[in-house]
Amino acid sequence: MRSFAGSLVLLALLGPVAGCDGGGTAKPAASTAASEDIGEVIATVNGVQIGAKEFEQAAARKTPASGDSLSIEEKKEVLQTIVEEKLLYAEAIRKGVDKDPKVQKVMVNTLVREDVFNQIKNSDFSDEVLQAYYDAHKDEFIVPEKVQIKRILIKTAPDKTEDQAKKQAEDIRGQVEKNPDSFKDLASKFSEDPYKHRGGDVGFVSKDGKPGLDQAVVDKAFTVEVGKVSDVFKTDDGYNVLLVAAKREQLERTFQQMKGTVLRKAKNAKQEDAYKAYVDALKTNAKIDIDEAKLGAIEVKSQHRPFAPGMGEGDDLDEGAGELAPPDAAGGVPPGAMPQPLTPGGPRPVLPGPGAAGGRPMPGRPLPAAPGGK
Repeated sequence: MRSFAGSLVLLALLGPVAGCDGGGTAKPAASTAASEDIGEVIATVNGVQIGAKEFEQAAARKTPASGDSLSIEEKKEVLQTIVEEKLLYAEAIRKGVDKDPKVQKVMVNTLVREDVFNQIKNSDFSDEVLQAYYDAHKDEFIVPEKVQIKRILIKTAPDKTEDQAKKQAEDIRGQVEKNPDSFKDLASKFSEDPYKHRGGDVGFVSKDGKPGLDQAVVDKAFTVEVGKVSDVFKTDDGYNVLLVAAKREQLERTFQQMKGTVLRKAKNAKQEDAYKAYVDALKTNAKIDIDEAKLGAIEVKSQHRPFAPGMGEGDDLDEGAGELAPPDAAGGVPPGAMPQPLTPGGPRPVLPGPGAAGGRPMPGRPLPAAPGGK
């Protein structure tokens, strides 16, 4: 079942079929897709109609770059592909592939895209609306003051006492103070934190800190002058020596500089509200029973990976032209990544790239198109 589901994970999006009888014959069902104008019917598959509109969309992707029309044989090939997809879809339904959680998530993505997100257009947001959003959320468009931290950490160990670790850190500090250019080599050789392979360079950090970095290190760095070395100080990790390599002052960008980002943020906020209203309406007429005792008895193990430099740190994402960092080429996150919950005012959810099943739809980011679908 699972291997079959993996190969047909997107077929649940194809065509207006919603069920089949015991012999595998597809049965049309009332749905958004089925109620739409499909154009002139050009073929049927077990009673399921294939309209000219669906064919035209599929055929357009096969049209030569020269702009020449497809021959009748080429048109037959395109139609044959759609026919095969309808047959595969009906077989998938017959085998219960639509019950697979991965398939259901793809279907949910498509439903929310069509019924919620696509109803909100960029044209809905006038300059006055965007200006008002910017004025109400100015803090979100300020690049905070940052310092570039370079760190050497010396830990205690069974074979290294507190005094020995402190003395080693003080010796290293003395070498750095005499020759700041030696910091990288000393960090690579002696430091015991995750950044040693980067010569101790933690990157630019704001006063709010950085995942995996002791806040005491950040607080100390903001008291050190640029180009200067800190005193040796102790944290829970061990003894620290810091060099502040550079500093960036707080920068507030104007509405005109950030207009594109303001639009995306305002649109995301409106989509989140629309999503919540849509789901709340469904819950109104739903009967939902939760067995809290069984829920509480389930043991959940963390799937978080340990922190390491370069794993989504987001160094200087806001140091460019003022726009939010774009999603990667795959459309957001690697297939199989765990989506974040969609909560008003909470972190933005993520969306798997094309061909990936699963994940909650993300406002403002397109969903993968179904092959052969509309």
